Amino acid sequence: MGSGGLELPPGDEGHQGNSKDAPPGTVSLARPMETHSIGPELDWDAEAWHEVRTRAQRAGRAYIWLNLVEQRLRAVVAAVLRPIYEPVHGDDWVVAAAGPAGQEWVQRAVAVREVSRRKGYLLDPADDNVLSFLTLPQLRELMVQHWPCFEPYVDDRRDVELALDELEVSRNVVSRNRALSEAVLAQAERASARLLDILGAGSDVPSARRLPVDAVEDLVGDRYADVVAVHADRVRLLRQFPAEDIFGGARRIDAFGIGLNLLVQNFSGRRLVRLAEMGCRVRLLFLNPASSAVKRRERELGIKRGELSRAVEMNILHMRRVRARLRDPGAFEIQVYDETPRSTAYLVDGDGSDGIAVVQSYLRRSRGMEAPVLVLRSGNKVVRPGERDDPGEVGLFATYREEFEVAWADSRPVS
Repeated sequence: MGSGGLELPPGDEGHQGNSKDAPPGTVSLARPMETHSIGPELDWDAEAWHEVRTRAQRAGRAYIWLNLVEQRLRAVVAAVLRPIYEPVHGDDWVVAAAGPAGQEWVQRAVAVREVSRRKGYLLDPADDNVLSFLTLPQLRELMVQHWPCFEPYVDDRRDVELALDELEVSRNVVSRNRALSEAVLAQAERASARLLDILGAGSDVPSARRLPVDAVEDLVGDRYADVVAVHADRVRLLRQFPAEDIFGGARRIDAFGIGLNLLVQNFSGRRLVRLAEMGCRVRLLFLNPASSAVKRRERELGIKRGELSRAVEMNILHMRRVRARLRDPGAFEIQVYDETPRSTAYLVDGDGSDGIAVVQSYLRRSRGMEAPVLVLRSGNKVVRPGERDDPGEVGLFATYREEFEVAWADSRPVS
């Protein structure tokens, strides 16, 4: 019974608003609309989620680079200008350094600092200063205004300004949470690395000569057990990391696998001779082309009988010719093994903290050129001069280095 004394009909089919069977005096209630037809569709499909994650990943990488640059530039500005202005102006030295030309933006930074103080946003006392609230363009303005003070420490002002110009696009995109293209991200990473190098904070990791240290690797590289890059196949590896960059300038090369095509077919014999004459020691471990393991591998790959064994034999002969041209053949060792091949690995300078390794696992139906590639850096963290690895922590690099030594000990030399 309704509040007005009228009977409410039940919701079954026989008591609809237009039913002839409804008793007199009843009020008809319309059925509610289906909920799925109300309002916009709020769910994201898989494609939308993929796009969002891609944006977040790119913005995250750019943010790390921008954060490093801003902190480094802030430290440089403080180191150069504070001794000049602080003795006279005390804590207001940044305001004094900005001068009349920077009065507006420096006062804005002062105001933001006061608001952060009141709301408890200053979590670290070291950030309770005006300099910490200046943006990258404002830090740049301080450097430009006082360039004679920075000139003794920085070679070329134009290089600094060009790098900061290149960063401005990505800085605006990241600060406003807009889409960052892969090309702009790559430009930002190059500009940041160049600027950090100009400002005296370039990577001092020994292996950075061969494989530059990425900002993300520098921060979280120890989470990935020495892995610094993953490529879908060897073609993509060589596009990003050519054989000359891998092996050029090496003082030691240890490699094991089936035919070692990455080295033999992509790095010239003449370059190997030159490396060996400069003191590089080379140990190459091939699968014995006459072993039953080669025949099994040929069946796995579905290739003609004898095709793989001939290819391996040709690579061994080529390396023997290289060895024959050396004054010290003992520095260039070639051996073969008869066991089932499980992986191939190229360890460059693997006896030190600056080693790089290229590793592939053998797949049943994929040739080495088609198998995924891992690039490893020696040590499970970025090792800098004067630092030592924790001997209790073992990464993938040490695992493959040990695998090589065990296989080498069980192999026999090629005359």
